[in-house]
Amino acid sequence: MIRELAKYWWLMVLRGVLAILFAVMAFVWPSITLSILVVFLGAYFLVDGIFSLAHGFRIRKTDTHWWVLVLEGLLGIVAGIVCLSMPGITLVFMVGLIALWSVVTGILEIILAVRLRKEIQHEWMLVVAGVFSIIFGVLLFMQPLAGVVVISWWLGIYALFFGIFLITVGARLKKFA
Repeated sequence: MIRELAKYWWLMVLRGVLAILFAVMAFVWPSITLSILVVFLGAYFLVDGIFSLAHGFRIRKTDTHWWVLVLEGLLGIVAGIVCLSMPGITLVFMVGLIALWSVVTGILEIILAVRLRKEIQHEWMLVVAGVFSIIFGVLLFMQPLAGVVVISWWLGIYALFFGIFLITVGARLKKFA
């Protein structure tokens, strides 16, 4: 496992750098960080829905399950419209989704650290990143309506520390490459 991870050590570093860039954005523009994410999510749902709908109609003569893509497309379009027309509801949902993602990511990072403990030194950094992710997710679950600015700052703090730890782990993995 360490060989495969080490081969692509730079991906871990890249993830860390992107996390730090996101943290800077969250600190510099806290009031618009989550709003931008909601707009991007809505736009993605809408565009994906349109493409799925078009794909479903294109294959309707050759595939008996074409309706699944059409249904998926319609749901995507509706989800996109909801995101773009009701950003408040979307934001609350998104905060819950971010919280869930953080907890699951944290658990997976800890599992990865345990699996790597005999192969690398300082795997505790991955454990710390995982614990930090879990704490962040639990805080978001406890305070979902704390305000866009506060949540944006929480995201920024999380992304900053997570990025630093990922860069550190990536640098350590580079030694095995």
